[in-house]
Amino acid sequence: MAESKTWRLGLGTIAVAALACAGLHAARAQTAATNSAAVDKEFAYEQTLMSAKPIGPADKPWEQSLSTNMVDTAKYKKAPPYRVCFSNASISNPWRVVGWKVMQAEADLHKSEIASLSYADAQDKDDKQISDIRAFVTGGKCDVLIVSPHTSDALTPVVEEACKSLPVITFDRNVRTDCPVTAVRTIGGYAYGMAGANFIVENMPKGGKVLMLRTAPGIDVFETRSDAAAKVFKAAGIKPIGVEFTGADNAKTKAVVSDYLSRVGKIDAVWVDFGAMSVAVAEAFEDAGQDYPIITGEDQEDYLQKWKQEGFKGIAPTYPAYQWRTALIAALDVLQGKPVYGPDWILPQPLITSANLAQYVDPKMPPLHYATCGCETLPGYPERWGGKK
Repeated sequence: MAESKTWRLGLGTIAVAALACAGLHAARAQTAATNSAAVDKEFAYEQTLMSAKPIGPADKPWEQSLSTNMVDTAKYKKAPPYRVCFSNASISNPWRVVGWKVMQAEADLHKSEIASLSYADAQDKDDKQISDIRAFVTGGKCDVLIVSPHTSDALTPVVEEACKSLPVITFDRNVRTDCPVTAVRTIGGYAYGMAGANFIVENMPKGGKVLMLRTAPGIDVFETRSDAAAKVFKAAGIKPIGVEFTGADNAKTKAVVSDYLSRVGKIDAVWVDFGAMSVAVAEAFEDAGQDYPIITGEDQEDYLQKWKQEGFKGIAPTYPAYQWRTALIAALDVLQGKPVYGPDWILPQPLITSANLAQYVDPKMPPLHYATCGCETLPGYPERWGGKK
């Protein structure tokens, strides 16, 4: 009898555990469905924005916007000169190096308005950036804070802390709060990812092999690019032969591509989430004595020049470095009490194709320069960016 009772209790415990497990799986399925719906919504939104006409000066895309909402900043108005503080995720890749020079050059245009531009480099470390921001806020020497976050989740709480003390402008990467006065960004990673993937789908032979190369996990701008490309490939019935992280390191990129070529033979297209590795992709095919595949890239000069010189099939979605200008312009506008686009200031995101490639290729600029810097009229151009007159 006791034995039977024990057995029944055991079954009951198992049943409860099974129900709990089922509930957990259901909750996870619901979360996945919710996340999928959110991705679909943002994907469709960014797809629409790619063909939308921006507001603002035609010759100054860094002052344009695809959003029409404005934020009243009258409460932040104060007399110049201003103490501007900037917490930067890093200058660990060429795009960020170019961008930081763009912001400094923009500051040179506003010397009478800017008393200081204090800078902190987080060196791609969340903990350091959190510490940097707190030091800016508690130091009492900032009238406005510009933040380019390393990762969204980690930086959200400290940005919310900062918003209680001074106006905050974010740009480049997002945080998960609407407390900044405005968040400057280009259309987004979904638009970037789908542009390259759509080009591959349209130009690759049926049954072709696609390799996806990624930079790093956990960073919104790269996650959305990859999610969009994966969505496009899945809809077209294409299963990539591999998805590999390379850290945008040229040597590792070449090694990964070379390894795939030795194992699978012909590769018809290589999609990248960051154009800094595109030339390394091309070189891997050269080393293997194979024809170039379709290679997606970005507006980095080495890729643009290689594309034009070799004539392979390519496309360059962009993530314009001119947004570094916009972030500083927004900060100054806020302190002057001028309305700014917000809560998102969405900048246009040009697409470079074979039809307009020539206007972006500039052999006088160094290989790691970004063509959509918007810096051609800024002080020190082109020497400040390593170019030649």
